Amino acid sequence: MARRPKAATPTHGQLAIEFIEAFCRVPKGEMAGQLMKLLPYQRELLEQAFEIGAGGTRRYRRAFWGMPRGSGKSGLASSLALFGLFDPLHVGAEVVVGAGDRQQARIIFDAARRMIELDPILSERLRVYKTVIEEPTRGGTFRVLSADAPRAEGLSPSLAIVDEVHVQPNDDLWSVLSLGTSKRRNSLILGITTAGKKTDSHGRDSLAYRLWQLGNQIADGERTDLTDFHFRWWGAGPKDDPKSPETWKKANPAYDILVPADAFAADAAGGVPWDDFLTRRLNLWVSSNESWLPRGSFSDCYAPRRIQPGEPIVVGFDGAFNGDCVALVGATLDGHIEPLGLWERPIDDPAYQAPIEEVEAAIRDLCRTYDVKEIAADPYRWARSLQILEAEGLPVVHFPQNTTRMTPATSGFRDSVITKALTWGGDDKLAAALRRHIEAATIRTDREGRQKMAKESRASGRRIDLAVAAVMALSRARWYATEGNKPDEKPKVKFFSFD
Repeated sequence: MARRPKAATPTHGQLAIEFIEAFCRVPKGEMAGQLMKLLPYQRELLEQAFEIGAGGTRRYRRAFWGMPRGSGKSGLASSLALFGLFDPLHVGAEVVVGAGDRQQARIIFDAARRMIELDPILSERLRVYKTVIEEPTRGGTFRVLSADAPRAEGLSPSLAIVDEVHVQPNDDLWSVLSLGTSKRRNSLILGITTAGKKTDSHGRDSLAYRLWQLGNQIADGERTDLTDFHFRWWGAGPKDDPKSPETWKKANPAYDILVPADAFAADAAGGVPWDDFLTRRLNLWVSSNESWLPRGSFSDCYAPRRIQPGEPIVVGFDGAFNGDCVALVGATLDGHIEPLGLWERPIDDPAYQAPIEEVEAAIRDLCRTYDVKEIAADPYRWARSLQILEAEGLPVVHFPQNTTRMTPATSGFRDSVITKALTWGGDDKLAAALRRHIEAATIRTDREGRQKMAKESRASGRRIDLAVAAVMALSRARWYATEGNKPDEKPKVKFFSFD
C-alpha cells in the first residue's frame, strides 16, 4: 500500500509571499519598479515564521534571523512591514520597525514609501506621511523608531521588526517592543541582523549576541522550553576556510545573486578590514580578545565514546551560587572528557540560583557510578558543601584557580586539543553546552606574561564553567595516568575549615 505524502505544516506564510510578490516592487537599482521575486531562502523564512500551531494561533511569537550583508534584509523587512498592514488576523494593525539609529530606521521606511509610490494599488490604499504610513480601511499604522524606547511605551504592535540588532546600544527597544507584542494574539517580534562584536561598550554581551546564543541553544536541543522562538542563521562554520569561495557560497544565501562573486574575492584580498569581512560577508562574531583555541579544533576532537560505569575518572568541579553556573566534568585517565552535570542560569532568568542540595546529591551519585579518583574543586562559595562531601569520605581535593595552577593546566589542555590527544563527547545537550563554554573562553595575559583562560569580559554573560572544569579534570587525570600510582605519590591537599 502506497504511503500518503506527509501533510505540510499549516502556515500563513504563503499569504505574506503572495502579497509581497503581487504588490511590492524593487525600490531602487537596475530592477527598480519591477515586482519583487523572493529568493528561496526568503520564502522558506516566511513560511516557517508564520506557521500555525496546534491551538490555531501562530506558532512563533519571537524570531531572530541572521544573514550576511547584501542578502536582501532591508527589502525583506520593508515588504514584510507592508504586509503587516493587511494581515488578515489583525484589524487595526500596528506595525513598528525599530533600528539602532534614525538613519537606519529611515532606510526601512523610505524603502517602504518608495514601494508604495511604485505600485498603483498600494498608493491608492495607503497614506504616507513623514514618519507614519496609514491603512485607513482597517485602521492599520506603520511607523519606525530608532533606539528611543520611551516612545514605544504604550504600543501594542501586531508586528515589530528590529533591523540590524547588532547595533542596538542596549536592550531597551527590544524589551519594550517584546512587551508590546505580548498584548496581542498572533503577534510577532522579529530581529534581523548581521553579526558584529560580541560585547557592547560596557563589556557585556550584546543583545544580538545573546539572542544568537539563545537560538543556538534551541537549535542544539539544550533549550526545549522556548517553542515560540524561531531562529535561522546563515554564516561560515567553525571548520570553514574564510578565504574559500565554497565558504562564501555556504554563508551567503544570496551569493552571486544580489552580491557578485568577485566582490567577495576583492574583500577577502584586503578590500575591507579583516574583521569587517568576517562579520559582513561571513556573518561571524568577532571578539576583542584572543581566542583560546584555534577555530574548529575542539570540534575536531569529538568522539561518540561515553564514560562507562566503574571506569576510573577525575571529576572537575567549578561552581558559583548565582552568577554563572555549576559544572561537573569527568576525565578518564586516557584523556576522554565528558560533561556530567550542569546547572546554568538561563539567559532570560536573572533570579536563578543553583540548587545546592541537588548538586551535592549529583556528586554522590557520580562517586557511586564511577571509580572517582579525585574531585578537583575550587572551594569558592562551595566550601561548606565540599567539606560535607569530604567528611562523607568522598575524594575532594583543593584545586585553586590561580595562575600557578591554571596556566599549565590550560596550556596542557590546549596542546591536547591541537595535537588531538584528547577526545570528548557525552549526552547531546551537555556536549553542546561543553562546546559552547569552550568556544566562549578567551586568553588573558597578566603583567608577567602568564596566560590564563577567562571570559572575554567580567560583565559578559557567556559561561565558561564547563571549560574550566574540563581543564581541571584533564590536568589531574593526566597526573594520575603518569604519576598517581607511583610509590612516592605526594599527599593530596584536602579541604580544611577556617572556622
